[in-house]
Amino acid sequence: MAIVYLEYNFKIKPLQPATDILIAELGDAGFESFVETDEGLLAYILKEEWKEGLLDDLFAMQHPDFEITWTNTEIEQQNWNAEWEKNFHPIQVGGRCMVRAPFHDPIHVEYDIVIEPKMSFGTGHHETTHMMLQHILDHKFEGKSVLDMGCGTGVLAILAMKKGATPVEAIDIDEWCVINSLENIERNDCASIQVEQGTSELLVGRKYDIILANINRNILLDDIPVYANCLNEGGALFLSGFYLQDLDAISLKCATHGLEFEKKLEKNNWVSAKYVN
Repeated sequence: MAIVYLEYNFKIKPLQPATDILIAELGDAGFESFVETDEGLLAYILKEEWKEGLLDDLFAMQHPDFEITWTNTEIEQQNWNAEWEKNFHPIQVGGRCMVRAPFHDPIHVEYDIVIEPKMSFGTGHHETTHMMLQHILDHKFEGKSVLDMGCGTGVLAILAMKKGATPVEAIDIDEWCVINSLENIERNDCASIQVEQGTSELLVGRKYDIILANINRNILLDDIPVYANCLNEGGALFLSGFYLQDLDAISLKCATHGLEFEKKLEKNNWVSAKYVN
């Protein structure tokens, strides 16, 4: 039985900051994947997750300074490739890492990562993924045990392993993300990465040197106590998926659980922060 998604085509004026706000809100509402366009945004949600009035109370939809209109259509999972191929261009991070699709020609970089995102989030194009990749490039990973929480395409786990991390685990709540991560892990010769479907409940009794979590503000605030308990002494927690205005709340929750803010990256009001114990 084919998995059916609803594709929402949003026309947005002005594009920013309305698009970023809408992506954050749609993510909280159950939308799984986003493609920014010249006129706005394509957003995807499982048909079975859709419910009447889903968009009615979103801040972005009600804001007097934003003009947002939309149409929607059904799209089967296997049709996603044609859509993202039209919009997916290779990116470089820090001059050292390239994230590209299988149909892109490689160039000489230290870390060449091939990602076929399908319906999963995390190609490196969104600011949060890009900044998390920057953090990984800047941090020592050799011989470190790593968790990629909310792994999406598995791109963060893949770069961590390419930098020498071992063992590496990846977890996502969404079945399709798990399947996609496994495909990308095999594609990048990182088959020893362990992928599981689930939530932070899986983490009881586990320990890591480094935890990567690019999710969203509310889930991070709920799960920071779990992450803190799972970090080995001298460990590092890298968080993203929230705005600059949320940083104080994230940092306060981390501090409450023995994690000290060390540094942050900012891009278009999105933030990725590093905490240590």
